[in-house]
Amino acid sequence: MLNNMPDAGLAAASTPAAMRIGLIADTHMPGSLAALWPQAYAAFRDVDMILHAGDLHTLEVVDELGKLAPVYVARGNGDMDIVDARLQDNWLLEVGGVHIGMIHHFPSPVRKSSDHIQRYVDKHFRDIRPQVLIYGHTHLEGLHLVGDILCVNPGSPTLPRNQSLRLGTIGFLDIAAGQVTASVHQLTDHGIEVHESVLPLTM
Repeated sequence: MLNNMPDAGLAAASTPAAMRIGLIADTHMPGSLAALWPQAYAAFRDVDMILHAGDLHTLEVVDELGKLAPVYVARGNGDMDIVDARLQDNWLLEVGGVHIGMIHHFPSPVRKSSDHIQRYVDKHFRDIRPQVLIYGHTHLEGLHLVGDILCVNPGSPTLPRNQSLRLGTIGFLDIAAGQVTASVHQLTDHGIEVHESVLPLTM
């Protein structure tokens, strides 16, 4: 167990030389809509793993995503009553030699200092500092390098930027030979496209 915390998860698995991880957060279903946009499922069809950064509200979306790939979920403030092995408050996963942390609530790299963010990471991931940190809560998609940590918020596919129901955003991590590339993609009527203002970031 990570950090001796009963609600944190640590996982490691043998992985292929190259791996693609689907990233999603803040689906807010069924309050937002009855079923996740088909474009999101299509985008995740060939991923090796899916990380959901919380605020599910029900397990239905996890069950559906789980038909595509293994799913790990960071419990959001809207998920407190959900009991399921796929949900933990924090996750730390080792994938392709890269430590990936995931938590729902996280300080905004735009608004908080690097020192504040790194103290927050050290508080919640005491034993091993993640190289990549996936988070949600704000519905504000973004990629930020804070010190030596790549911070990734995939945004919300259903309520982007805390606005009304519309096609939102998802993300990906591509890992190969210890190198990580994070990207955010906009859902469109016909599929997905790389976000026009959040450009891919590699570390």
